[in-house]
Amino acid sequence: MDALFNSTYSPNWTNSSNITNNRTIYLNQFVQPVWRIVLWAIAYSCIVIVSVVGNVTVIWIIMAHKRMRTVTNYFLLNLAFAEASMSAFNTVINFTYAVHNEWYFGLDYCRFHNFFPIAAVFASIYSMTAIALDRYMAIIHPLQQRMSSTETKVVVGVIWVLALLLAFPQYYYSNTDELPGRVVCYIDWPEYTICDFKKMYYVFVAILIYFLPLLVMGCAYLVVGLTLWASEIPGDSSDRYKEQLTAKRKVVKMMIVVVCTFALCWLPYHVYFLLHQFFPDMFEERFIQQVYLAIMWLAMSSTMYNPIIYCCLNDRFRAGFKQAFRWCPCVPEGSYEGLELKSTRYLQTQTSVYKASRMETTVSTVVQVVDDMEQAKVKATAALGPAVAEVGAKAHTSFQDLTSNGSSTRSVSKTVSETSSFYSSNNLQE
Repeated sequence: MDALFNSTYSPNWTNSSNITNNRTIYLNQFVQPVWRIVLWAIAYSCIVIVSVVGNVTVIWIIMAHKRMRTVTNYFLLNLAFAEASMSAFNTVINFTYAVHNEWYFGLDYCRFHNFFPIAAVFASIYSMTAIALDRYMAIIHPLQQRMSSTETKVVVGVIWVLALLLAFPQYYYSNTDELPGRVVCYIDWPEYTICDFKKMYYVFVAILIYFLPLLVMGCAYLVVGLTLWASEIPGDSSDRYKEQLTAKRKVVKMMIVVVCTFALCWLPYHVYFLLHQFFPDMFEERFIQQVYLAIMWLAMSSTMYNPIIYCCLNDRFRAGFKQAFRWCPCVPEGSYEGLELKSTRYLQTQTSVYKASRMETTVSTVVQVVDDMEQAKVKATAALGPAVAEVGAKAHTSFQDLTSNGSSTRSVSKTVSETSSFYSSNNLQE
């Protein structure tokens, strides 16, 4: 009946049947009026459209622009793929089955329908967890080496392998059963005398894909937030330092909003199914279908909020969305070429030009100082006579030695220039 935990009861349908003249007539207590089905269909259609279009656009923004291929964005790419897939392959099917409580799609899709959402939710929340840990290492331990692009892809692969393993029992035990007048898709859990496997699995899954990662992310972002916001920016800090700190705060703020949105959307869903495992009698009432549809809509809607959050809180994603939807008359024109969506090669070229310009200016300044000293020596020689001229000559020789053999003036200027260029190029890699 649902995408994540199939709550359709086993084929013993005595709770919803009447016995007449030794015949069992199975009743479907989940039949709804047409107007209510239409309203729910519109609500769920909005989720699918916004989620698929928004997340596919996020994938395009990251894949089409080298500047966007960072560690954080690779995990956002994985998050967008998982959410778009779940919306496209499960939301509509899940809604159809929840409304009619009748399965139209065969055994194979029944297994996929019960299997894939757990894997997708696992991949989504652990992508967010990986981002939180990456931000923690970058801000709390900035001297340690960051993950490379290859390492990031390996982590994404490991996340999906673990996700598929966790969801495999849902695939293995999924089954369909034909009742008089309809077919149902359900999970035929094994029964053991030692333990309740079904209850243990649901509790285990809820901990792994909700409570545990949220605890890890909460601790990580708490430490990061205290580091970034608790201390004031020093008064004599450079503008570059302030810009970097502001950029880090924006990224962390965006991810905190993403995590909080996910937590709020999925909390009622997990509470619903945990209650169902321990208090099943509560879910025999007719109104429970409407409660379930509302809770499921809130959970599935989490897949459509992230692209909106990225667009509102990140300048680069906003520029990408404006470029993707530039054909829409309601989208204002944005400076696509002028933003950081340019390729890395272009930005590195600009940095090299900036560095060369600074070096050239520094050398020119030192040469100009040497020329001024030369002119001063000539004037002093003419005005003060041979004795002073000899002193001036010695001073000039000393200055020449200083400037030609690692001069402090040139060295300091060059160091300042290269340091400034280093910070510029270092920022480009982030």
